[in-house]
Amino acid sequence: MNKATVINNLNPLFMKAIAHRGYFNDQDTENGLHAFKNAIDHNFAIELDVHLTKDNQLMVCHDEQLKRTTGKEGIIEDLTVDEIKKGYHLLDGEEVPTFQEVLNLVKEQVPIVVELKVFRKNYKPLAKRLKEELENIKDKKNIMLISFDPRSLLPFRKSGYMRSLLVAKSHLYTYMFRHLFESVDLEYVLFEKKRIANYHKRHLVNCWTIQDEKTLDFVLPYTDTITFQKMDCDLVRNKLLSKNS
Repeated sequence: MNKATVINNLNPLFMKAIAHRGYFNDQDTENGLHAFKNAIDHNFAIELDVHLTKDNQLMVCHDEQLKRTTGKEGIIEDLTVDEIKKGYHLLDGEEVPTFQEVLNLVKEQVPIVVELKVFRKNYKPLAKRLKEELENIKDKKNIMLISFDPRSLLPFRKSGYMRSLLVAKSHLYTYMFRHLFESVDLEYVLFEKKRIANYHKRHLVNCWTIQDEKTLDFVLPYTDTITFQKMDCDLVRNKLLSKNS
């Protein structure tokens, strides 16, 4: 699928930058409802991460380990939703949200990039559960699916959702699977490679995760949009608008 077709199948807000784990800050913990509300208020697309719990539900958290964002040890895949809700709270005091709670908050006001976090090779049940939870999405242009594990994205072929393969410098071999998906989502350090710069000419490319203006200026010639955090959102938006105008 060529770049123009992919872009046409996405909410235009995806092309105006994506708030990594919500628009979080020192007061509002990443991947929490407060951070997602901040993104909505600033009219930014949201990126978030989903894990499959022990009782086959989707929780939103970047790591499988809850320690960093809650201060308490625990692996999401080994716990039920009830155990997480009762025993863990984000550092800002709010609950660790389920994916459904995030969908209920967002209500398709802004689009969402959903990263499937595969753990212990659970890519099949993870994808199956996400498919079920996306059944009530009214406009498929509001959802983009990403993952480092290409196996978790394969079940969404012909689903109507655009998929992007995450590629990191540490796992560059996965880049060979790029043609199986509609786009790629690349770590910013990879833009030093000429073959990746050339790929951008005909295919949609997102870049993650930009945290300063210098890096943003470096990647802008090689990417169509960016995922950012801890930056002035107006600066990011204006730079992308200037590039794409």
